[in-house]
Amino acid sequence: MEYVYAALILNETGEEINEDNVTAVLEAAGVDVEESRVKALVAALEDVDIEEAIETAAAAPAAAPAGGSADSEELDTVDEDEADEAEAEAEDDDEEDDGDSGEGLGNLFG
Repeated sequence: MEYVYAALILNETGEEINEDNVTAVLEAAGVDVEESRVKALVAALEDVDIEEAIETAAAAPAAAPAGGSADSEELDTVDEDEADEAEAEAEDDDEEDDGDSGEGLGNLFG
């Protein structure tokens, strides 16, 4: 995670996100730097607009409904109803299986 933080610091300060800069930030923070991880991070961020990614991530929670609203209560009710239906279907399946197995044994021993 500290590697991503280093890239965010560089982005915030307007510095280029390259291997030397990421390594310098990590070393300044006292991190034992793994060169392969630095290379992977720089390569992964090469075509990424970090500002756009941050805005997209910040907008996602705003689209979710607020906790404790009527919408979430309705969702809880739907989930409970679906669970009850699934349980009832499972019980019906069990009863049908019990009946089938008895008939099979009855036919076997005639």
